[in-house]
Amino acid sequence: MPVGMLKSLVFLLSLLPLGYYGWGIAQDTLGANPVEALTRGLGTWALNFLLITLAVTPLRKLTGWHVLMRLRRMLGLYAFFYAALHLATYLWLDQSFDWNEIAKDILKRPFITVGMATFALLVPLAATSNNFAIRRLGGRRWQALHRTVYAIAILAVLHYSWMVKFDQSNPLLYGGILLLLLGVRALWREQERKGQLAGKYLPKIRGRIIPITPRQ
Repeated sequence: MPVGMLKSLVFLLSLLPLGYYGWGIAQDTLGANPVEALTRGLGTWALNFLLITLAVTPLRKLTGWHVLMRLRRMLGLYAFFYAALHLATYLWLDQSFDWNEIAKDILKRPFITVGMATFALLVPLAATSNNFAIRRLGGRRWQALHRTVYAIAILAVLHYSWMVKFDQSNPLLYGGILLLLLGVRALWREQERKGQLAGKYLPKIRGRIIPITPRQ
């Protein structure tokens, strides 16, 4: 499948959760508390896309499907998109833009505090997910900024875990997936470090090597 067609397909598939909740609101099928269902559902999909984005590099290394890297930026932006909708439903439908109550909520409820911090850290990543930002910041600074996605993912799972009061099975599942993704990255980084120390990643010398002997 051509890359352009694949990206279009993934783009459309990524909108399905939004369509589901939009249809649910229109048809009143989101249950007794539709606002809570909408807010939590959008937040869950933000976390889903965040973990899917983190899974791209391991999947590419394991499968050799380099085309996956062409999808990573879009998937990351969808994580931000659903996180923004999650926040918007909380501010609008849940709190009715009552900023005093929102401020009290942030200070009083730890999971709201962590959620707000997570979104604040996501903003610069979304804003710099373009070629102009890479050129402007430079490769190293851009990479350093985008490595904060690991801390963001940890905070997102923590936010989800603290939000769920009783059944922790889903938060534990998400935490396990994140631990696996971070563990694989740490393992590969350690293997690369050991390879560098062993000379495995030294640059190959091209051309004929001329031995140099000291004069007698």
